[in-house]
Amino acid sequence: MTTKLILPKYVVDFVAVFKKNNHQIYVVGGAVRDLILGCSVDNWDFTTDAKPEEILKLFPQGFYNNKYGTVTIPISNIKYQKSKKTLFEITPFRRESDYKDLRHPENVSWAKTLREDLGRRDFTINALAFDGENIIDPYRGVIDLENKIIRAVGDPDKRFSEDALRLMRAVRLATELRFLIEEKTRISIINNNSKIAKISKERIRDELFKILKSDYPAEGILFLKNTNLLKFIIPELDAAFFTPQKSPKRHHIFDVGTHSIMSLKACRSKNVIVRLAILLHDIGKPATFERNEQTGLITFYNHEIIGGQIIKKIANDLRLSNNDKHKLYKLVRYHQFTVSEIQTDKAVRRFIREVGKDNLEDMLILREADRIGSGAKPTSWRFELFKKRLSEVQKEPFKIPDLKIDGHDVMKILNLKPSPQVGKILRQIFNEVVDKKIKNERAILLQRIQNMKTQ
Repeated sequence: MTTKLILPKYVVDFVAVFKKNNHQIYVVGGAVRDLILGCSVDNWDFTTDAKPEEILKLFPQGFYNNKYGTVTIPISNIKYQKSKKTLFEITPFRRESDYKDLRHPENVSWAKTLREDLGRRDFTINALAFDGENIIDPYRGVIDLENKIIRAVGDPDKRFSEDALRLMRAVRLATELRFLIEEKTRISIINNNSKIAKISKERIRDELFKILKSDYPAEGILFLKNTNLLKFIIPELDAAFFTPQKSPKRHHIFDVGTHSIMSLKACRSKNVIVRLAILLHDIGKPATFERNEQTGLITFYNHEIIGGQIIKKIANDLRLSNNDKHKLYKLVRYHQFTVSEIQTDKAVRRFIREVGKDNLEDMLILREADRIGSGAKPTSWRFELFKKRLSEVQKEPFKIPDLKIDGHDVMKILNLKPSPQVGKILRQIFNEVVDKKIKNERAILLQRIQNMKTQ
């Protein structure tokens, strides 16, 4: 880990404007943390002794319309070989108090010193500032970075009562950075976990997605479970950890929740919705759990159907976009598909229509992860055969427009005008192609229309 920090020239030039006008200014927070860790910095935040009106005098292109004092300034990076503008956020030294909604301070006042400003921040590794030469670290954040520790600044109960989203942020940072949460901070998260229910679903979704997008999403979800945050975020998933599935004549070796975690761990897609679908693919099992008292056999009949309904609720709770809702539902609702070698082409075609061509590869990734999460091998000869069947069947037409002929051909050969009769003929030919009575080749289909003259 290096402590010799080098700022990009466009940041140095920006800072120089403040210093030239006798103002203190510091790079602050996550940007300093990432510089120390040697990571790329995408978001540059600054703190200064200049007031918003003074900042705007230096940078008239900036805008300021919030009660927290943050001025946003678009900086053109074209001359620094960057193709787009960067937004710098600059906030005067400030104090905060009276967090009535567990998220936003009711009262904000300007502080006199940098230390006061850093003292209001969430974790020691974010309570860092850099003036271009020296790291200012009043809460020993550099040491916590070296020891890979997430520690609240000061009293963790107070920090989490100020902003309850910090409960999830601690877990997210631990997941992204592969850090541990310091014991006092971890206990405080457990003691204050119910406060997360006061946070907007959009902010919870954003933090959850950052966990899922990380290199170790399964470990992040376990962090949420072990701090009891999960039962307030996705209670249906939390219940899955108390739902057994190991029983006679069953291949499963884990409870439903642990199986879901192991499946997520095996996911080879970086798509956040695919990862979420794998995590939640068995979300319907707790509600469909049944155990035969005589045989001990556990069943989850129609859990994918119930799971699909639950997924709709979760997707709405997380405020997903319509496209993401649709994809998530499809992957969960139809994940329990059959890969039998005796399936007909019609059955395979029906599966493709239900899932959607765009989701097929993701569905196969889900099945692979599901297998690994159950303790099985990633694939089987039946699974590989099914993949080939999917590829072969997709070469065939799925709808009338996929035919190598169209209505104009029908009207020209049969001397017809636009009418329902044309559609009827196309449907007849389409069904013949689907039933493999004729091939979907233009010459053959044209001849088939020609033959209709004599019928």
